[in-house]
Amino acid sequence: MTRYIDRRVLVTGAGSGIGQACVLRILDEGGRVAATDISEAGLKDTVSLAAAAGDRLATLTMDVGDEESVKAGVGEAIGMLGGLDTLVNAAGILRSARLEHTTLADFEHVLRVNLIGTFLVTRESIPALRTGNGPAVVNFSSTSAQFAHPYMSAYAASKGGILSMTHTQALEFAKDGIRFNCVQPGSISSGMTDGTGQARQSVGPGLPDDADYSLFGRLQPMLAIDGGAMFADPSAVASVVAMLGSADAFFVTGTEVRVDGGTHM
Repeated sequence: MTRYIDRRVLVTGAGSGIGQACVLRILDEGGRVAATDISEAGLKDTVSLAAAAGDRLATLTMDVGDEESVKAGVGEAIGMLGGLDTLVNAAGILRSARLEHTTLADFEHVLRVNLIGTFLVTRESIPALRTGNGPAVVNFSSTSAQFAHPYMSAYAASKGGILSMTHTQALEFAKDGIRFNCVQPGSISSGMTDGTGQARQSVGPGLPDDADYSLFGRLQPMLAIDGGAMFADPSAVASVVAMLGSADAFFVTGTEVRVDGGTHM
């Protein structure tokens, strides 16, 4: 497909996992991408995987949880692209802990990166999106925003906020022609779930040592995953993101798409 030819795209969290998969998918469809991440090493990995894209891929380090970093980074990214048509807010972190053991610092850090980060990047992108071609924003919520995921209170709160914020933004900017939608991944392999992503800002999502695994009995996908893996490949989400950020979704706004293999039917 060539849905992204002449389309300018900013992707956060592009150094690993689903964000990286989104970059590769959009480049494969002909897009021009500014890929950002807090991890310089992660971005180098993305560049190596996208060698065939040539000068259609530009990268820069940016901390979505830091206002000044976002102001400078988004401005530089838009300058690199010469404008902006699609924004993909994929950056995020995960902390897993029993509620009574969750520190205020950890709770606030998750909100800072996931929820406030999405707000900051979107806010700084709005002026360019207003003059973009069929502008669209794809935010990253999660199945945890609407369904119980144990030991993930901070993460669920941040993703619930993103879900609500997406609906609000879709209405607020409808007359500007900017579409806002979000994806809700579940049972997807990523830097947050498998512990390998360069962009992760935590030791990992590791569950408490005394976690009750029977609580996860309802969180199994109905669709089979190739090779019997526990998590599906990030490309399962990237393909949906690519659709929502393209002209194919010209009449889709203010909604969410679950990508979880039927876990939450």
